[in-house]
Amino acid sequence: MRTLAGAERADLAAAWAGWQPKPVVHAIRGPEAGLVMVRGRIDAGGAKFNLGEATVTRATVRLQGATLAADTLGSSYVLGGDLEHARLAAVFDGLLLDGGLRERVLDEVVAPLAQRQSARDENRYVEGRSTLVDFFTVAREHQ
Repeated sequence: MRTLAGAERADLAAAWAGWQPKPVVHAIRGPEAGLVMVRGRIDAGGAKFNLGEATVTRATVRLQGATLAADTLGSSYVLGGDLEHARLAAVFDGLLLDGGLRERVLDEVVAPLAQRQSARDENRYVEGRSTLVDFFTVAREHQ
């Protein structure tokens, strides 16, 4: 679910567009956006404090179709307000719950998304690392 929630909506939409045969998707709840309170804690055992609010979108869908072993429910919670992202993540979550389709979803959808996210995270790390300043070195120049 972490991979589906962290994926780009365009990547999920492309995966759904290529998925055949498609099950019938019925909305059970949402997708709907709302706010959650983000809480923090000082150290591991310190007092909790309210850090702020974050927008979260949730969706729950029922999948039906001849290719499914049984009707399945999929649900998702996605950071941000993208309703379609939450719906698509819930659809793939439901497909993951079907025993006969689980491996296909992992191979065709989740694995490529995880690779893209890993590459994106690596690029962000390299960009951030390039701005590192060694203040100890700077301090020695003035002695």
